[in-house]
Amino acid sequence: MGPEATTTSWTGEELDIIGRAEELRLASLRGDGTLSRWVTMWVVRAGDELYVRSARGPANPWYVRAVRAGAGCIRAGGLERDVVFTKPASPDVHAAIDVAYHAKYDRYGPAIVGSVVGEEAHGVTLRLLPQN
Repeated sequence: MGPEATTTSWTGEELDIIGRAEELRLASLRGDGTLSRWVTMWVVRAGDELYVRSARGPANPWYVRAVRAGAGCIRAGGLERDVVFTKPASPDVHAAIDVAYHAKYDRYGPAIVGSVVGEEAHGVTLRLLPQN
Protein backbone atom coordinates (compact mmCIF):
# COMPACT_ATOMS: atom_id res chain seq x y z
CA MET A 1 0.00 0.00 0.00
CA GLY A 2 1.26 3.50 -0.76
CA PRO A 3 0.15 6.80 -2.22
CA GLU A 4 1.25 5.65 -5.67
CA ALA A 5 -1.14 2.70 -5.52
CA THR A 6 -3.93 2.64 -8.05
CA THR A 7 -7.38 3.62 -6.95
CA THR A 8 -10.78 2.39 -7.95
CA SER A 9 -14.33 3.61 -7.39
CA TRP A 10 -16.40 2.95 -4.32
CA THR A 11 -19.14 0.40 -4.84
CA GLY A 12 -22.71 1.52 -4.18
CA GLU A 13 -22.80 -0.74 -1.14
CA GLU A 14 -19.57 0.74 0.28
CA LEU A 15 -20.85 4.29 -0.27
CA ASP A 16 -24.10 3.44 1.51
CA ILE A 17 -22.44 1.68 4.45
CA ILE A 18 -19.67 4.22 5.03
CA GLY A 19 -21.92 7.18 4.25
CA ARG A 20 -24.45 6.02 6.87
CA ALA A 21 -21.83 5.25 9.53
CA GLU A 22 -21.92 7.74 12.39
CA GLU A 23 -18.14 7.78 12.62
CA LEU A 24 -15.11 6.63 10.70
CA ARG A 25 -11.78 5.44 12.06
CA LEU A 26 -8.74 6.52 10.05
CA ALA A 27 -5.06 5.58 10.24
CA SER A 28 -2.29 6.96 8.04
CA LEU A 29 0.49 4.91 6.49
CA ARG A 30 3.88 5.44 8.12
CA GLY A 31 7.14 5.42 6.18
CA ASP A 32 7.90 1.90 7.42
CA GLY A 33 4.60 0.58 6.06
CA THR A 34 2.80 0.31 9.40
CA LEU A 35 -0.32 2.27 10.29
CA SER A 36 -0.44 5.19 12.70
CA ARG A 37 -2.86 5.08 15.61
CA TRP A 38 -6.54 5.06 14.69
CA VAL A 39 -8.40 8.36 14.99
CA THR A 40 -12.19 8.62 15.13
CA MET A 41 -13.92 11.31 13.07
CA TRP A 42 -17.01 12.18 11.08
CA VAL A 43 -17.37 11.15 7.45
CA VAL A 44 -19.81 12.34 4.81
CA ARG A 45 -20.88 11.25 1.40
CA ALA A 46 -21.37 13.85 -1.34
CA GLY A 47 -22.46 12.24 -4.59
CA ASP A 48 -20.32 9.17 -5.15
CA GLU A 49 -17.41 10.39 -3.02
CA LEU A 50 -16.51 10.21 0.66
CA TYR A 51 -14.92 13.07 2.59
CA VAL A 52 -13.42 13.88 5.98
CA ARG A 53 -12.41 17.25 7.40
CA SER A 54 -10.08 18.34 10.15
CA ALA A 55 -12.20 19.98 12.85
CA ARG A 56 -9.10 21.62 14.36
CA GLY A 57 -7.54 23.01 11.21
CA PRO A 58 -4.41 22.16 9.24
CA ALA A 59 -2.21 21.55 12.30
CA ASN A 60 -4.39 18.70 13.61
CA PRO A 61 -1.95 15.75 13.97
CA TRP A 62 -4.09 13.19 12.12
CA TYR A 63 -4.53 15.62 9.21
CA VAL A 64 -0.79 16.37 9.02
CA ARG A 65 -0.03 12.63 8.96
CA ALA A 66 -2.69 11.90 6.33
CA VAL A 67 -1.50 14.67 3.99
CA ARG A 68 2.15 13.65 4.42
CA ALA A 69 1.45 9.93 3.91
CA GLY A 70 -1.15 10.26 1.15
CA ALA A 71 -2.49 6.82 2.05
CA GLY A 72 -3.83 4.81 4.93
CA CYS A 73 -6.78 2.74 6.03
CA ILE A 74 -10.33 3.45 7.15
CA ARG A 75 -12.89 1.50 9.15
CA ALA A 76 -16.58 2.33 9.17
CA GLY A 77 -19.83 0.41 9.37
CA GLY A 78 -18.02 -2.90 9.63
CA LEU A 79 -15.90 -2.26 6.51
CA GLU A 80 -12.15 -1.77 6.37
CA ARG A 81 -10.49 -0.38 3.23
CA ASP A 82 -7.05 0.84 2.23
CA VAL A 83 -7.42 4.36 0.89
CA VAL A 84 -5.61 7.24 -0.74
CA PHE A 85 -6.12 10.72 0.72
CA THR A 86 -6.49 13.48 -1.88
CA LYS A 87 -7.91 16.96 -2.07
CA PRO A 88 -11.40 17.20 -3.61
CA ALA A 89 -11.36 16.91 -7.39
CA SER A 90 -13.22 20.20 -7.78
CA PRO A 91 -13.58 23.19 -5.45
CA ASP A 92 -17.25 23.31 -6.46
CA VAL A 93 -17.95 20.25 -4.30
CA HIS A 94 -17.47 22.08 -0.98
CA ALA A 95 -21.06 23.37 -0.86
CA ALA A 96 -22.36 19.80 -1.22
CA ILE A 97 -19.95 18.59 1.49
CA ASP A 98 -21.16 21.36 3.83
CA VAL A 99 -24.79 20.33 3.16
CA ALA A 100 -23.90 16.69 3.87
CA TYR A 101 -22.26 17.60 7.20
CA HIS A 102 -25.28 19.68 8.22
CA ALA A 103 -27.75 16.96 7.22
CA LYS A 104 -25.89 14.23 9.07
CA TYR A 105 -24.57 16.01 12.15
CA ASP A 106 -26.60 19.19 12.89
CA ARG A 107 -28.15 17.47 15.90
CA TYR A 108 -24.81 17.98 17.68
CA GLY A 109 -25.26 21.74 17.59
CA PRO A 110 -23.83 24.67 15.65
CA ALA A 111 -20.56 24.95 17.58
CA ILE A 112 -19.54 21.38 16.77
CA VAL A 113 -20.84 21.26 13.20
CA GLY A 114 -19.40 24.72 12.60
CA SER A 115 -15.92 23.27 13.03
CA VAL A 116 -16.31 21.17 9.85
CA VAL A 117 -18.31 23.48 7.56
CA GLY A 118 -17.56 26.79 5.90
CA GLU A 119 -14.59 28.43 4.24
CA GLU A 120 -11.94 27.39 6.81
CA ALA A 121 -13.02 23.75 6.70
CA HIS A 122 -12.84 23.71 2.91
CA GLY A 123 -9.04 23.93 3.06
CA VAL A 124 -8.76 20.87 5.31
CA THR A 125 -11.00 18.54 3.34
CA LEU A 126 -9.72 15.15 2.20
CA ARG A 127 -11.39 12.91 -0.33
CA LEU A 128 -11.09 9.19 0.41
CA LEU A 129 -10.37 7.01 -2.61
CA PRO A 130 -10.35 3.21 -2.27
CA GLN A 131 -7.19 1.41 -3.32
CA ASN A 132 -7.24 -1.71 -5.47
